[in-house]
Amino acid sequence: MTGTPLSTDEREARLVDAFVHMADTLVDDYDVVDVLHDLVIHCVRFFDAATAGIVLSDQRGSLQVLASSTEQTRVLELYQLQTSAGPCWDCVHTGGSVLIPDLTAAAGRWPLFVPRALDEGFASVHAIPMRLRGETIGALNLFGRVPGAMPEQDLRAVQALADTATIGILQDRAIRRGEVLAQQLKTALANRTTIEQAKGVLVHAGDIDMDQAFQALRRYGRRRGARLSEIAKHLVTGGVSPEAVLGEHYIGG
Repeated sequence: MTGTPLSTDEREARLVDAFVHMADTLVDDYDVVDVLHDLVIHCVRFFDAATAGIVLSDQRGSLQVLASSTEQTRVLELYQLQTSAGPCWDCVHTGGSVLIPDLTAAAGRWPLFVPRALDEGFASVHAIPMRLRGETIGALNLFGRVPGAMPEQDLRAVQALADTATIGILQDRAIRRGEVLAQQLKTALANRTTIEQAKGVLVHAGDIDMDQAFQALRRYGRRRGARLSEIAKHLVTGGVSPEAVLGEHYIGG
């Protein structure tokens, strides 16, 4: 991240606010993709991570990328899923944290992933399981630009944030009825596909990159109190124009 570093008191106060915000969001009806994006942004903001991403299981043995702080992270997460190897893959399948303070030391463990991550400029990764009552549904992955172990206190806070999101996703009704979770994740994956399509529309219309397109979608939705997936659907189907979403940032013809 860039900008003035937060003092310890400021960081703690804002981290508490993040927990409160996530808890408040998860009490009511919510958009899974949007909540998980908030989670990765919190991780980048508070835990000295360069980027962060989340993969979730669709309960049929397949993992999907549901959130990422940058397009670069999303692509790297997808690479792990495509090759069935990497820290996030291991994290989900073992149910335990995978903490790699120096990626160069893990080249033998993941001969495909490590060179790719190093080429992207990453030097460390910490993968935290998203689990509840012995069930692991995904992993929260924090990537660093410099080698170094994450402080134990930060690891506990990251795990607590991941646990909060996991509880929100599962909820009591999903624990009682497995089909609810399956349907929720199915809907989330469908929404993610629509969001990717909408990002492509904005990239083409505004001559911007994928990260800028995603931020434009979020700003437009939040100004109107609308879900991210709803805005994306309207954009893809022609219900709203790219110019309207991009607003003052629109630079297309």
